[in-house]
Amino acid sequence: MVRRERNPGKGASLRAGVAAALAQHYTWVMTLDGDGQHRPEDIPAFLRCAEETGAALIVGNRMHQAESIPWLRRRVNRWMSRRLSACAGRALPDSQCGYRLINLKAWAELVLEANHFEIESEVLLGFVRAGYGVEFVPIRVIGKGGQSHIHPLKDTWRWLRWWQRARLAPNAVSWHEFK
Repeated sequence: MVRRERNPGKGASLRAGVAAALAQHYTWVMTLDGDGQHRPEDIPAFLRCAEETGAALIVGNRMHQAESIPWLRRRVNRWMSRRLSACAGRALPDSQCGYRLINLKAWAELVLEANHFEIESEVLLGFVRAGYGVEFVPIRVIGKGGQSHIHPLKDTWRWLRWWQRARLAPNAVSWHEFK
């Protein structure tokens, strides 16, 4: 377990947790958001998908129950997912879902720098650009879950700054292709 005296942000915390798992020589890590919106009973679907497809990143997909996600969060997720999908050259239907099964060998080969909520997007594009398999599995949505720690203005600004760098990174398609 990794404990911090102060919250350095979701991305920094996720990277620290994964580093601890790597130090313990684990092969996979399962992540889920701490706001109570994910069901542990969905874990077998992630494991089956990894076994059947060989993908290095399995992401939960809530979009079949999108009406259960608060309206603004659903709209923002869809907007971000469209942009990331165009940049990745493939469908990424629920780019902001934090319920993920991650292969640690693949993770260790990526350069990930995001310290906050933009980590979800950075991980997706990192895996896709590195040529690793990425799959999505349907998961059930538990209402609104607990209180979100997203700060709409601050986190949107961070994501847009991250996006500005990400879309210009190697292997990115040009901006006019996904406006």
